[in-house]
Amino acid sequence: MNYIRKPLLLLICAGSLSLTYALPAQTADTLTMTLPDVWQRVAAHSRAIEIRRKAADAAHEEIMDAQMERLPDINIGGSLMGATNMPIYDNGSSAPSQHEVIHVLYNAGTDFYLNLYNGSKTNLRVKENKTLYQIALLQQDQTTSDIRYRSASLYLELQKSIVFRALVEQDIADQEQQLREIRSLNRNGVVLKSDVLRVELDLSRRRMTLVQICNDIAIASQKLNILMGQPDESILVPSSPSDVLAKDPGSYEECLAEAMDHSYGLHLSEQQTALSRLHLQRIKANVRPSIGLMGDFHYGNPQIMLYPYNAAWYSIGIGGLKASFPISSIYHNIYKTRSARIELEKEEEAHRDEEDRVRQQVREAYLRYRESLVQIDVASTSVDRAVENARIIRSAYFHQAALITDLLDADIQVLQTRFDLAAARITAQDRYYLLQNIIGDL
Repeated sequence: MNYIRKPLLLLICAGSLSLTYALPAQTADTLTMTLPDVWQRVAAHSRAIEIRRKAADAAHEEIMDAQMERLPDINIGGSLMGATNMPIYDNGSSAPSQHEVIHVLYNAGTDFYLNLYNGSKTNLRVKENKTLYQIALLQQDQTTSDIRYRSASLYLELQKSIVFRALVEQDIADQEQQLREIRSLNRNGVVLKSDVLRVELDLSRRRMTLVQICNDIAIASQKLNILMGQPDESILVPSSPSDVLAKDPGSYEECLAEAMDHSYGLHLSEQQTALSRLHLQRIKANVRPSIGLMGDFHYGNPQIMLYPYNAAWYSIGIGGLKASFPISSIYHNIYKTRSARIELEKEEEAHRDEEDRVRQQVREAYLRYRESLVQIDVASTSVDRAVENARIIRSAYFHQAALITDLLDADIQVLQTRFDLAAARITAQDRYYLLQNIIGDL
């Protein structure tokens, strides 16, 4: 009696869970989309991509700010001051006499400085900011590629789960038909009641598997909806899985050569090396003179710049060429230069390390992709053999020449090999997109 109640309990739980997943699909929006459609929506709504885009915009503004330093520095100012009498202590600390002064002082003026040469620090800062802008753009492109691959993986995972659901639903229908035949044989005394119970238990497990697959579909749909900026309840229906990939990636040598030209990681390390080189040049520029045009104009009252003083309004303008040389930088700059040179050597070594990493990743992804193509052929052959084996076992069982365990094992093998074939086809596409992401062409 307990063996009967347990499968019935599983059936009730599986049915309730399936109903729970099915309810939102009746009221939520349904989106039928291809992978390029998903990529288009992700590019428009991904928060990670938007963050990188804002960082690139900020880096571009830094370039404009550095270029503005080529314009002269202009200041304007003024002052209004009051002064007390000046006590004169003629006889020590007692009874000082008061010296009359001009009590109100006015001053207004402007000055400017136009840099002519400062060791090319301004030009180097502009180049540094341009390099930082290129790094920001590369990071934006790399994030876009990573998000495209992530969305492709989720999309393919959703495709695989939907294929699994269709396989399990068809298998459940076949198992229900087979269960009816075994029950008929049991009523006629041909097979034991335990055979019926074993099939019912196996059918219950299949229904629980169906519930798990439905949950996998709901989870993958939510993740994709978040990337695309859609409500969590939106139901995404992907296009039918394709057995043919977009294109052949070519030979390993072609993939490696393309990666060396387009890999985001390599381009980023190149820009980081260039940035360190510019930083070293800017530190060396500290031991260089500065030359510029300067000017100063004042209008004020009283005139106390030149003797004799005059309690009247005056104006004066000064202009000329200003030059300076930071002598202390000769010794202050020694260790800064050494540190910057070591940093440059580190970035050069990091670039070579990145080349090794990209080469290894391309080879691994390429071999795994080729492996997945072989796996498709093997899985396809396995399906044919499992179907034929199940046909033979089924015929033998209904002719009393095989056990129920043999029949159930054969049916499970058919379902498993079909799972393996569907998974192999999806895996091949996923590895193709991973290879394209590493190369920098996704």
